[in-house]
Amino acid sequence: MIVPSYWAEAKRTVRVDEHEITVRRFGWSDEGQSQADEHADARIDEAVEQIMSDEPTDLREPKVPYNGADGLPIREEIVARRGDAVLTRNAYGALCLNTPDVLFADVDALDDWSASAYKYTFLVYLVAYGFAAWENAELRSVSLFLLGALFVVVIVGSGWHWVLNQIRVSPKQVARKRIERFANRNRDWSMRLYETPRGWRVLVTHDTFDPRGDAVRAFFKAIETDPIYARMCFNQNCFRARVSPKPWRIGIDDHMKPRPGVWPLSADRMPDREQWVRRYERESEGFSSCRFIATIGSIMTCQNAVETVRWHDELSRSGSTMPIA
Repeated sequence: MIVPSYWAEAKRTVRVDEHEITVRRFGWSDEGQSQADEHADARIDEAVEQIMSDEPTDLREPKVPYNGADGLPIREEIVARRGDAVLTRNAYGALCLNTPDVLFADVDALDDWSASAYKYTFLVYLVAYGFAAWENAELRSVSLFLLGALFVVVIVGSGWHWVLNQIRVSPKQVARKRIERFANRNRDWSMRLYETPRGWRVLVTHDTFDPRGDAVRAFFKAIETDPIYARMCFNQNCFRARVSPKPWRIGIDDHMKPRPGVWPLSADRMPDREQWVRRYERESEGFSSCRFIATIGSIMTCQNAVETVRWHDELSRSGSTMPIA
């Protein structure tokens, strides 16, 4: 995991087959801006050499903070460090805890039943109306079909949806069962379970892990971790947990300024960002980002995880009764 403090971007124009092309590369460093500049120059030298050798080479790298930044370090403002863990502010303003080896996993509990009752009611109606219209020419009317569809889908669909809600297990319960099944099959694992607005967060405490290792991939698959999160862990070679509320869940509808929130910013744009952050932090005081529910499996905890648990729970306010956002 690399979360640099200093960034630079170098560009160079070269002539290839009578055409001029511009190559851009990022550089980074924890030591200072001049070292970041030197790193960018070195990387652009390498890129130009590849182009001149007819090797497939991207002309530029995406200027994004985290999502999809394949092969690039996390490009976010560093707010604090504790040991190997780094606290950053992401592109929409929330704080994120990044760790090189303490395993976090997010499991979203998506309610895919929400529209199914209405969808299948309409399909049944469509087939039934088609047969009826085939037998009776008087029913072959678009207006009559739509009127009947509105009545059947709203009345019958609502009733079916109500019945399903009474008999089904909630998506969150289904997702939790997957996590508990994994724990039952792997009794040496120790996992802290947290509730999030959309599902669950699992913090594994008995050992440290390689974000690109087979054990992590198998774990993610077994508990059906959010695939976007799993891909980010592999690309960035770290684990990550959001530890402050999402702005739109606490009544802040405007984006963090300036847009986009890619770090670093020029000095003249910092006041707008700082003003937004002060407002966000003020509004965040009455919310948590997750809630601790239980420890599942073994009670074993490694020392690296102890420090991460302490910082995560402090930042996320997971032990409070505040609304989760």
